[in-house]
Amino acid sequence: MTKLECIIRPFKLEEVKDVLNNIGVHGMAVSEVRGFGRSRGQTELYRGSEYTIEFVPKLKLEIVVSEEDVEKVIQTVQGAAATGKIGDGKIFALPIEETIRIRTGEKGPAAV
Repeated sequence: MTKLECIIRPFKLEEVKDVLNNIGVHGMAVSEVRGFGRSRGQTELYRGSEYTIEFVPKLKLEIVVSEEDVEKVIQTVQGAAATGKIGDGKIFALPIEETIRIRTGEKGPAAV
């Protein structure tokens, strides 16, 4: 199993959620995060004064999928979250050693 951590723009959440639901991904965790990449934030103009936002607001989606679904889910998220502009985000794939459902004690893919 693999855990995908997807950093996306906040306004793309509904679109990403809908396409994931369409391919059979029915669970994820969503967190509000702030950060920056190579662009080092962004410059804004407010009442004639320029200021820099160093930590840009993003959302982090955490999705656990089986090995055979990893590439399909990555392509789906990438397609739905992309705007073609700097700051679209990242997807990280991490191996999962064990999954356990707390309520029933089920383990492995059945616990997801």
